[in-house]
Amino acid sequence: MKPLRHRRILVTRRNDQAGPLVETLSVLGATVVEVPLLALAPPEDPAPLEAALARLGGYDWLAFTSANAVVAVAGHLDGLGQALPAPLRLASVGPTTTREIAARFAGRQPDLQPVSQYRAEGLLEAFRALDLGGSRVLLPVSDLALDVLAEGLRARAARVDVVVAYRTIVEASAEPAVRGALDSERIDLVTLASPSAVRAFALAAGGRAREVPVAVMGPVTAEAARRAGLDVRAVAEPSTAEGLVAAIVACLGRAPARR
Repeated sequence: MKPLRHRRILVTRRNDQAGPLVETLSVLGATVVEVPLLALAPPEDPAPLEAALARLGGYDWLAFTSANAVVAVAGHLDGLGQALPAPLRLASVGPTTTREIAARFAGRQPDLQPVSQYRAEGLLEAFRALDLGGSRVLLPVSDLALDVLAEGLRARAARVDVVVAYRTIVEASAEPAVRGALDSERIDLVTLASPSAVRAFALAAGGRAREVPVAVMGPVTAEAARRAGLDVRAVAEPSTAEGLVAAIVACLGRAPARR
């Protein structure tokens, strides 16, 4: 029995990020419609990032709060002909980011990762077990990142440098693609993985955004979606592809198909 048979799910992440999600949903019987909402762009001013990476050996920790940050930092280090210093400790927000670290940095594993709460608050909680007094932490982030982790680490006497590693921008094709999918397809559920995706979907779909149920990645994205007036039906906990699939199956398994 395929629990998602006859269901049509709109997945809004880039395929290089959403591949496992798309594959699993398809195996469970869903028809997946892929419409990437967001793209990555270099920082408007790369100098602060490049300067921080040039003195990477002076940091105690390099903390990654997304796989995108790993990709951005790895790309800049390659351009500089530079490797991660062996003594540098790595912190990862969760399994997806950890897999990207291993892929981009020759199998390196993080020294710190939350047990279950895969978001900035969870990583901050993981750091609480350590004495950070005077430790230097580099935090490469999106231009839209919140200050939760940086402020929390500073409150524990860490010296934190926050640098923009990449910008999150809306795909040029997002609006026509989203509206086309909603107009021509019976969509049972839309997946949204971040507050940035929530904003992009609301902008692209216009008034239609409130008409289709959404499944979101974690409580922070859920809060953003509710503030935007979206119909949140499923929240992934933990904030992983596996958690999102489980939430979707639980949601659609007890709801009639949209017609």
